[in-house]
Amino acid sequence: MTDVAAELLDLLDIERIELDMFRGVGSGGETSTRIFGGHVIAQALAAAYHTVEGRKCHSLHAYFIRPGDPSIPVIYTVDRARDGGSFTTRRVVAIQHGHQILNMSASFHNDEEGWTHQHDMPNVAGPDGLLNRAELRSQVVDQINEKHRSDFMRERPIEIREVAPRDFFDPKPTDDSNHLWFRMEAAKGTSPQMQHCLLAYASDMNLLGSSLRPHGLTWFKGQVMTASLDHAMWFHAPIHFEDWHLYTMDSPFTGGGRGFNRGAIYNQDGRLVASTAQEGLMRPLRKK
Repeated sequence: MTDVAAELLDLLDIERIELDMFRGVGSGGETSTRIFGGHVIAQALAAAYHTVEGRKCHSLHAYFIRPGDPSIPVIYTVDRARDGGSFTTRRVVAIQHGHQILNMSASFHNDEEGWTHQHDMPNVAGPDGLLNRAELRSQVVDQINEKHRSDFMRERPIEIREVAPRDFFDPKPTDDSNHLWFRMEAAKGTSPQMQHCLLAYASDMNLLGSSLRPHGLTWFKGQVMTASLDHAMWFHAPIHFEDWHLYTMDSPFTGGGRGFNRGAIYNQDGRLVASTAQEGLMRPLRKK
């Protein structure tokens, strides 16, 4: 297990400081200068799981309220909204500096039998032979401001291989369809609850980027201010995130300074294991 993978597992092993109050580390994981949105969602889900017995999360809905400060811990309070015969509902609030930075509702369900159907997995290139994130970044590292290079090339816990990566600095407008393969080999042997938390963490990766594609934008061009505004996720089937999963995303709409994005996550056998939706800020930056 790599150091960064162990660090992420430690991030999601949050500390209980009261019956329904938990503390999570704010630094580490995907970013070093701010708290990555998936980091807070995953820790909030971990906090909720500490108050639920025998049921698995089937959906979560979160709002990002303020940027997270990686220099201090995050406090999570859990409201036990309902414990029903088949469903359990929890509301989680993440707090820093006395203010909410995220609130999330999550629902948990007993396993049940029922009718089944799903959309087929898209027919795209598999992960073998695709360049990983570090390899793509190493090709352009000389174009990154020197003070940001170490963070740009810093090792990260989730392995990502984009099916059709775009130019970092001069992308051409293209279709909003957006596909990548991802996995975390260190997930092997973890609990179903931790598998959910890891996939929730990773589900915030590249999703907002789908709405940038038709407009020829990336974060590196300096033309757009972006931020995740909300995030929803539905779990459909058991997760084994140590194996490759295809994250297929699109953006049906942008407008009003916002972009709407959807995602479907398939395991390598073609089973749909989770779905996502997210709206993000897409505010044009004015030239000074």
